[in-house]
Amino acid sequence: MSRRVVGVTLDNLEHLSKHSRTCVFWEVAPHLREQAEEYGDTEFEKEAWVSSVLLEWGSCGRIIYCDGIPAGSVFYAPPAAVPRSAAFPTSPVSPDAVLMTSLEVLPEFRGGGLGRVLIQAVAKDLTRRGVKAVEAFGDMRPDEEERSCVTPAEFLTSVGFKTVRPHPRWPRLRLELRSAITWKEDVEAALERLLNSVTVSTAEPSFRPV
Repeated sequence: MSRRVVGVTLDNLEHLSKHSRTCVFWEVAPHLREQAEEYGDTEFEKEAWVSSVLLEWGSCGRIIYCDGIPAGSVFYAPPAAVPRSAAFPTSPVSPDAVLMTSLEVLPEFRGGGLGRVLIQAVAKDLTRRGVKAVEAFGDMRPDEEERSCVTPAEFLTSVGFKTVRPHPRWPRLRLELRSAITWKEDVEAALERLLNSVTVSTAEPSFRPV
């Protein structure tokens, strides 16, 4: 099975699941979310949010494909761009972190490690952009029968997140990005630091007669 991860753009939003396309739990304030759901504009609100974050901050999501079929997605953004984050009892998000809002792997693709691949894709993107850590609010009691826009805390801890503020229902967890990058990137970073530390002398060499 071939896997491919790409950034979310306005051109591939239609590849998201219906749930991901229409969930605006994070993207709009609670009272505006209720209005959007009442009038059926959630998909438009999601597109508007993605467009705004792409313009002002850059890449804010990833889609994973298996054999060309969209299999899951993840979204992340600065906390200031996520109105719902301030409403959690374990807020605020640390000032040096980006907030991962939601992650979804479609049921038929679960159990194959795609969630971990998405986390690694987020880590690679944010590491390149100089971000120190990614945080997420977890759900300690997810309802398997009702799809939620909050990532299960158990999944977050299984991929390396550590609890930084506990809560019986909504803990806040953190992943230091250096712990999420691969050994290859570690080696590349070490080589880059080594090369940057090498200085070439331009002084004329001195020779002593024999």
